[in-house]
Amino acid sequence: MNRTSLTAGALSFALAVFVAGQAPAADLPKATQAIMKETKLPAEVLAGLDNELKMPAKWIEGAKKEGTLTVSGTWDADQFEALVGPFRERYPFVTFKYSRATRHDRVIKPLLAYKAGRIVADVISGVGAKFTAFKEINAILDLSQLPNWKNVPDGMKDKNGGWIGQRLRYWCMSYNTSKLKKSELPKTWDDLLTIEKLRDGKVGMGNRPNLWLLSMWDVKGENAIREYARQLFTVVKPQLRKEGMNALISLATAGEFDVALPSAAYRVSQMVPKGAPIGWHCPEPVPMAISEMVAIKGGHENAALMFVNWFASREGQVAQFAANNAPPVHKDLHRREFLAFPDEILGKKIAFRDPEAMENDLKKLMRFWDPMWFSAKGLKLHIVTAKLDKVGRKGRDVTFKVDGKAQKAKVSGSRTGIEIDGADAARAELKAGMTCEIAYPGDGEEATKLDCKK
Repeated sequence: MNRTSLTAGALSFALAVFVAGQAPAADLPKATQAIMKETKLPAEVLAGLDNELKMPAKWIEGAKKEGTLTVSGTWDADQFEALVGPFRERYPFVTFKYSRATRHDRVIKPLLAYKAGRIVADVISGVGAKFTAFKEINAILDLSQLPNWKNVPDGMKDKNGGWIGQRLRYWCMSYNTSKLKKSELPKTWDDLLTIEKLRDGKVGMGNRPNLWLLSMWDVKGENAIREYARQLFTVVKPQLRKEGMNALISLATAGEFDVALPSAAYRVSQMVPKGAPIGWHCPEPVPMAISEMVAIKGGHENAALMFVNWFASREGQVAQFAANNAPPVHKDLHRREFLAFPDEILGKKIAFRDPEAMENDLKKLMRFWDPMWFSAKGLKLHIVTAKLDKVGRKGRDVTFKVDGKAQKAKVSGSRTGIEIDGADAARAELKAGMTCEIAYPGDGEEATKLDCKK
C-alpha cells in the first residue's frame, strides 16, 4: 500500500451512503441496547449484525472448555469492562482476565515468556513494532480465518493474517482553549515552526515522536524530518516532558503550557464533555495510525478467536467507540458519527503510519531524535561499549567504567530498550560481566538502550 497516497476521502471518512440490506439482530443484548441509547447512533450502524455474529461451532465448543481468556491491552480497566459487556451476554461461558499495562509489560513480557515456553496473554492489543518479533517465533494465530476479517479494509490489517486493526488513532495536538484561539494554531505542521506565540515553552512535548512525526516519514522523507526535528528543538523550544501523553493533556488543561504534543483525539474527547478548557487540533497532514491486535498460539485459542472475531463486528466496534470514543476500523463504520473532531480530519491529507514499516523507520528516526532531545535538555547522549561491573535492584541500575571512571545508569522497564544477544530482554535479565553497548545521557541518568552479549 502506498502510504503517501492515503487521504481521508480514500479511507471513506465521510457520511456513508448506507443501504440497509438487513435488519439489526433481533435480540440485542441489554448492554448493546444501552450503548445505542447512550450514543444516539442510528440503528443502521448495526445493519447486518446477525451475519457478523456467526461463529464456527468448533470455536464455541472449544471455548467452553478453555477457561479464562487473558487479554493485555491499552484500554483503561473500566473501558474494557464496558467494551465487553455485549460479548459477556452473548457468550457467558467465556470469562476474562484483563490487564492494562505499559508497553513493556503488555508486549515485551509476553514475548519473552513465549520464548521461554510460557503463555501469559491470549490476546494483545497495541503490539506495534514488536509484531515482527512475535511473527519470527511463530507465536501468533492466523486471523485471516476470522469470518469478520473481511470487515477490515486492506492496509488496516496484516496482509498475511498476523494482526488486525483495533482502532484508528489520530495523534495531533491538544490546546488550552482559555489561552489560545483556534485561529492562532498551525494549519500545517511546518507552520508550527513559524508561530512565535508557540515558542519558548508554550508547547509541552512528550518523548514519543513515533506517535506523530513518524507518520510523516514517507510524506517528507528522512532528511526533511531530520531538519524538522532540529528546528523544533532549536527554534520552537518546547518544554520537554517525561509524563505520559494522557497526563500532558491534563497539564495543558491546567495551564502548565498552552499546547500538548502529541495528543490522541479520543482521549481529548473524553475531557471535553466535563467542561475542561481543552480542544484538539490537527495540522495537515493528519498523522494516523492503526492500533494492532494479535491472538497468541497455544493458549485459549478458541476463545481468543471468538473474541477477536466479535470485536471486528459492528457490535464490537460500536462497543469500543462507546467505551472510549475510539474510531472504528470496520469498513462500514468510517462515518462522521464516529469521529470526535471530524472537521479536524475530514477532507485533509492523511499521513499513515504503516505498522509493518514502523520498526525500521522508527530506529532511523530515534538515531537523530534522541541526541536532539537530550541536547535540548542540556545533556549529551553518550554511546559506549563497556562491561557491566554491577547490576543493582533487579536491573533497575547498572554500573560500568568509561575510560577508567565509574559510571552509573538507570534502567527503565518501559523506556529503556534492552537486547541480549540480539533478542529483546527484560532488565531483570541483565547480569554483571555482560558486555553492552550503552546509550545514556550522563552519569546517573536513564539509559535509552542497552545492547548486551552474555
